[in-house]
Amino acid sequence: MDLIENLNAALNGEEVEKVPAISATAAAVQEAFAGANVSWPSAHQDAEEMARLGISLHEQAGLECARVPFDLTAEAEAFGCDVDLGDNEATPTLRSHAPFDDVEDLEVPDDFANQGRLPTIIKSIEILKNEHPDVPVIVGMAGPFTLAGHLLGVEDLVKMLKTDSFVVEDVVDIALDAQTELVEAFNDVEVDCICVADPTSSPELLDPNDFSDFAQPSLEDLSGEMESNSILHICGNSRPIMEDMLNSGFSGISFEEAVDVEEAKQIKADEGSDTVLVGNISTSQTLFSKPTDEVKAEVTQALEKGINVLAPSCGIAPKSPIANIKAFVEARDEFYQ
Repeated sequence: MDLIENLNAALNGEEVEKVPAISATAAAVQEAFAGANVSWPSAHQDAEEMARLGISLHEQAGLECARVPFDLTAEAEAFGCDVDLGDNEATPTLRSHAPFDDVEDLEVPDDFANQGRLPTIIKSIEILKNEHPDVPVIVGMAGPFTLAGHLLGVEDLVKMLKTDSFVVEDVVDIALDAQTELVEAFNDVEVDCICVADPTSSPELLDPNDFSDFAQPSLEDLSGEMESNSILHICGNSRPIMEDMLNSGFSGISFEEAVDVEEAKQIKADEGSDTVLVGNISTSQTLFSKPTDEVKAEVTQALEKGINVLAPSCGIAPKSPIANIKAFVEARDEFYQ
């Protein structure tokens, strides 16, 4: 079974000889730049560089996927938001929100998937599929609620849930329309897996009681447009919304170490869900700064508890050592020896 077949089987809930070792979330580390002949910010703008960096942790550390892009600002930029592309150490960040005087003026730009850096992401997928046909390509995108937060400003979005909830619903609908167009473009280039990251839906920002009203419906609609396998990632302690995540139509849900794998398995069983569990090796601590033996211990524990797809708990920090990514994969291999 090759890497694509193995990942697809795992995300379909089928038995596999080895649990896949991937990164559903952003995966680029500075140590890999020289070997991939890339740098930031150019790798955010050039499809060839994006592809080389996207495959770099497969080539240099054994990670069983290519993963592009490396941030969540491209869709907001396509709406006209001002983005600081950062430097060799920092990922892109928003400088401003959508340029409109009134929410009623906000609309999806024509030919959305061809705006800003979105064509670069799509071209990088085509390059990866052509040059590395046996490696699964995972593409990341923002969830509609998170994109709505980028367009309005996260603080304003959360405040408006209490004062102008109908406006929030309208903006989320606009974001959903845009992301649906982007999904169609990803379908056209036959990406292997789409990971929707929705950090603004985290219970640490959004009241869990609001998740099912304002975030989940758009996630369900978006997942229904995907022709590939898919993963939903929500940051922080997602335990209060895990039932809703499991019922949002994705192949898998990715969660952080704040939720124990055994607890997630029990929630899944209680829901009678076929959605698989993806995660949850700590990125902020273990992969970022702990010695390799502790990386291996955490990986082994996750496998013993029954994680379906092994992955970092969130985006890999750019200054994480490649040695820890190698140990992440090696521990998976050693588990089956």
